[in-house]
Amino acid sequence: MSVECRRFKNPHRCPCGDRGQQAAAASASLAHLPLRLLRRRSAGRPDPQLKHPPPMADVHEPLVRRKRKKVLVDYLVQFRWILVIFVVLPISSLIYFNIFLGDMWSAMKSEKKRQKQHDENVQKVVKRLKQRNPKKDGLVCTARKPWIAVGMRNVDTSIDKERMVAKVEPLVNMGQISRATCPMNLALAVIAELDDLTVGGLINGYGIEGSSHLYGLFSDTVVAMEVVLADGRVVRATKDNEYSDLFYGIPWSQGTLGFLVSAEIKLIPIKEYMKLTYIPVKGSLKEIAQAYADSFAPRDGDPAKVPDFVEGMVYTESEGVMMTGVYASKEEAKKKGNKINCVGWWFKPWFYQHAQTALKRGEFVEYIPTREYYHRHTRCLYWEGKLILPFGDQFWFRFLLGWLMPPKVSLLKATQGEAIRNYYHDNHVIQDMLVPLYKVGDALEFVHREMEVYPLWLCPHRLYKLPVKTMVYPEPGFEHQHRQGDTSYAQMFTDVGVYYTPAAVLRGEEFNGAEAVHRLEQWLIENHSYQPQYAVSELNEKDFWRMFDASHYEHCRRKYGAVGTFMSVYYKSKKGRKTEKEVQEAEAAILEPAYADEA
Repeated sequence: MSVECRRFKNPHRCPCGDRGQQAAAASASLAHLPLRLLRRRSAGRPDPQLKHPPPMADVHEPLVRRKRKKVLVDYLVQFRWILVIFVVLPISSLIYFNIFLGDMWSAMKSEKKRQKQHDENVQKVVKRLKQRNPKKDGLVCTARKPWIAVGMRNVDTSIDKERMVAKVEPLVNMGQISRATCPMNLALAVIAELDDLTVGGLINGYGIEGSSHLYGLFSDTVVAMEVVLADGRVVRATKDNEYSDLFYGIPWSQGTLGFLVSAEIKLIPIKEYMKLTYIPVKGSLKEIAQAYADSFAPRDGDPAKVPDFVEGMVYTESEGVMMTGVYASKEEAKKKGNKINCVGWWFKPWFYQHAQTALKRGEFVEYIPTREYYHRHTRCLYWEGKLILPFGDQFWFRFLLGWLMPPKVSLLKATQGEAIRNYYHDNHVIQDMLVPLYKVGDALEFVHREMEVYPLWLCPHRLYKLPVKTMVYPEPGFEHQHRQGDTSYAQMFTDVGVYYTPAAVLRGEEFNGAEAVHRLEQWLIENHSYQPQYAVSELNEKDFWRMFDASHYEHCRRKYGAVGTFMSVYYKSKKGRKTEKEVQEAEAAILEPAYADEA
């Protein structure tokens, strides 16, 4: 945990905790592909450079684009795997090993000593804030060097089994927590798939997992937060104490209301294995979307049919695989005839490719050790590993070097220049679309038409109706519609994960990533849907506050003195370089905000 005061004219962007870990994994990839970008015409809009414009495109078909020529950056990206193998992977493995040793050392310390170290760290934050000179030091930003990580500190001995909560610091990641809790048959209610994602990033931003259809987003499982405010006060915020408004305001705020220095998070009892059923689905995108909804939200409302975990992967416009999991004991898993698959071994096929075999095999069931299931996408970074190392999924590589995977995301970022970074932004899609469950079919058709990206990831989550209207909120009146998956207190949403290279780029055609993302964002606004702020965004400030609600967030900004100390969430999330003058002028104008009216 560290704090830095920076002028944002600095050409290096603030890492802002873990905002973008998953996005960075994708934007730092695309290792073997040539560049195919530049201009793309909108759906149905004639290309001004063509003498005979084509007819309007079918709304369900992807657009046809022109071919383009390679440039130098194509070759830099195409052979970037050399740097990844000989530099990034070895250094990454040393960092992971160092973190493991740090955890072991931390576990040997007494709880009293850990608490003392935590209190000392908090006082350092307080001191830095009180010594800050606003005119000289500029705005404050939570930051850390991208290669720095911390030990677990307050996990294994700070588990309260009676209250079923774990108290952790914000830089503790998911892999560290599961390594400590799973042997106790305990786990976080929502534990993100990638090992490197940290508590601070998932609370201040956005976090989801296959259990979110039961427990909501990661921030919904937080019981209490310890926060350092702009004036140096240290407060404990819960949903029912005097700082309840701050408790509801911190999620999605990207650390712009105060410094999160610890959190108490809900634990649940688990079993040793996950019984996972793979269900192949073939049909139209709308039919795939319906099969996905039926896999976890039974139409008859029978709670006995609701699984503990669920996710879907859409491999083409006509094929997908739905996976439902329920916890199982060691005794059940080892019964004669049951198949156990330890997917965590380095030489095992990548999980998304293993799941895809259901399209040929048909429906099948297997038992996976629970912790290995939790982090099933870590080794291949969903399917981005295929772009980072085009031969990484081959048996020879998995057997010889698979133990080095995955590369550290921060190192991937550190080894790319501005030209390559811009190349990824323009030729690669890394977005999450949080859409109401009943609109998933429409979202899939939109992505197919505009981006033609596959595979797609589907993960449901509840969006709760809270006492206050936070930045993200359910559709007004949803509880009266009685739609599939909804309850009286929460609307069922789905994360449609779009992480890969568009088919147009793979075919050698032109593709304008900025235009595609802009159209996606407008679709989200029109359909009461959301875009997590880690993603590269083309939203201007007006549209940002059309997508998100500013009222409670701005209330907290003023009440707790964040204005003039922390930059606003829009400017912290904004793509590109932010100058001190730009941010300060925006902060000054906040006293009389002019947010767009709700559409």
